[in-house]
Amino acid sequence: MNPRPEQSQMSTSLSEAMADIFAAGGILAQKLPGYESRPSQLRMAEAIGATLELEEGEKPGQPGMLAVEAGTGTGKTLAYLVPAILSGRKVVVSTNTLNLQDQILTKEIPFIKKHLAPRLNVLCIKGRQNYLCLYRWQQFLASPQRNLFADDRDTQRIADWLEETETGDRSELAWLADNAPLWQTITASTSQCLGGNCPDGSACFITRLRKKAGLAQLLVVNHHLFFSDLALRRFGHAEVLPRYESVIFDEAHHLEGVATRYFGTSFSHYQVIDLVKDLETAAQADLVGRAREGVVQTARALAKQIDLFAELFPKERGRFSLLQFIERFPGWEEERQRFADQIKGLCNQLAKAAVSGESWLGMQRRAEEMLTAFTTITEARDTSSVYWYERREKTVALSASPIDIAGELQDFLYEQVRNVIFTSATLTTDNTFTYFFSRLGLPSDTPALTLATPFDYEKRTLLFVPGKGFPEPTAREFPAASQQLMQELITAANGRTLLLFTSLSAMRAAHEVLLARLPFPVLVQGEAPKARLLEQFRDQTHSVLLAVASFWEGVDVVGESLSCVIIDKLPFEVPSDPVIMARMERIKNEGGNPFFDFQIPRAILTLRQGVGRLLRSSTDRGILAICDVRLFSKQYGRLFLKSLPTSPICREIAPVRDFFSEKNP
Repeated sequence: MNPRPEQSQMSTSLSEAMADIFAAGGILAQKLPGYESRPSQLRMAEAIGATLELEEGEKPGQPGMLAVEAGTGTGKTLAYLVPAILSGRKVVVSTNTLNLQDQILTKEIPFIKKHLAPRLNVLCIKGRQNYLCLYRWQQFLASPQRNLFADDRDTQRIADWLEETETGDRSELAWLADNAPLWQTITASTSQCLGGNCPDGSACFITRLRKKAGLAQLLVVNHHLFFSDLALRRFGHAEVLPRYESVIFDEAHHLEGVATRYFGTSFSHYQVIDLVKDLETAAQADLVGRAREGVVQTARALAKQIDLFAELFPKERGRFSLLQFIERFPGWEEERQRFADQIKGLCNQLAKAAVSGESWLGMQRRAEEMLTAFTTITEARDTSSVYWYERREKTVALSASPIDIAGELQDFLYEQVRNVIFTSATLTTDNTFTYFFSRLGLPSDTPALTLATPFDYEKRTLLFVPGKGFPEPTAREFPAASQQLMQELITAANGRTLLLFTSLSAMRAAHEVLLARLPFPVLVQGEAPKARLLEQFRDQTHSVLLAVASFWEGVDVVGESLSCVIIDKLPFEVPSDPVIMARMERIKNEGGNPFFDFQIPRAILTLRQGVGRLLRSSTDRGILAICDVRLFSKQYGRLFLKSLPTSPICREIAPVRDFFSEKNP
């Protein structure tokens, strides 16, 4: 089938053509082993096809939009890829994870090229940190300190690889550890890139990637790269992506968080140290006499100054309000000006060095951008932003984040493309898109489609919630009571349990107790990489895995090994994060209720992601357990229950034991 249906003999529209592909007896049923036609998948493909056919939205300046919540098992990836490719439009597909990118490229795309669009030109684009920088590689080779980052054998392996690689993509280096210092030394962030001033520009892997991207019809990226590129477009230039007509966001519930990061401004201790290190290396190779001495001395003075500046901030780790800190620090303006002057001094030295070589213009630009970021954040005057600092183990980072990203999305995305499509397994709260639309600045009448999971939760699951008298999470008795309950549930499930916690401290406390009480292998997040832990959990059928954060989503364990999901409590965020607090304050000032309009919807989306770990195929069965009686003791509990799958509810342990004792589910 031709990827441009308007050039084929097809008389039907793109949306109508989807039936020939997705319906019973269609192309997928004929060609894809094990394929089952699903009405929800066909509905999604038809809706996306119809949206992509729109030349423009009903409102001037508004693209054709669609939001689709597609429950687990819908087959949403093919449901958006097929109409996107057959539309003939230049489409960007953006995912939140590299795993989904890899799945699209290794599983769905080969099938589509073989059976539907043989001439399809598709390209996967990753963030800059995934590609080697030839200029930094040459700097590394010239550095007398290179043995601090790699031994000669690894350096030679990189050199040999560069003789054959077409992409410069580190994923080709299976032997290189994820956190290898060597790679950090030879890759380049946007701020480190010399751009048109780079002596290796013609051979640059990023430059080559841009050219390939211009020719591709389908670009597969992740949200971080997409919004990094979009943020740069505000200033008239792009990172890697060429102009595109349509964008499809998968895992779209992450968009606000990612966009906030890239539409803001940041300045960190690490950025300064990284620039100083690069300057010392470059000065040794390119400068002589006073020029070298001036740059190196000024850079080292800046490194000392940033250490002193970082010491001004409290030692407590976490994110905190910068404005509150400034109010309590009487000498702030003097310290701020002293450090800004130090950066200005380096900018002046680099302007002199730039006379001796174009490559120094890039270094000068980095220093000037650093000064701009530092000044923007520390002067803290824009009421549309929230200003905060983050104390980590050895560094401090300062940031200014937009309280609301709707304006940026409207100006730099929605008004620039023909179509924007959002999809995820979790977009609705209380069965509406209201929260999702409001956070992304989408009109309330944006077309939307909710497709329930085809998995039979009513017959294949139970939802367990503790009965009356069980302590609420705020009670002193809760930790011991919940750990005892977890033990009973895991024993009933004969292991085979994923426990999801809302905090590291709760996970660690439960791990200590359960490890001593359970006869099953007990795995815990942090003791091995995520992929390795999940592999062990799958292979050891009766094992138990305790986790937080990233394990609430993206965990896909099919079969008996995951037969019980236990969630310690409703995942409300502690409203101490400066960005969260600012958004809640904005809602309050506008007459809303931050708890119901913001905190509850966010907690519902997170809970739905966690619950979604249980059934990953039509033959899976198991227990969902939420150890939080607020689902019934608080009025807002019904909002959570309405948003969960239609599992029968039990509040005693006996039905759980009976469920697992059934031999023929």
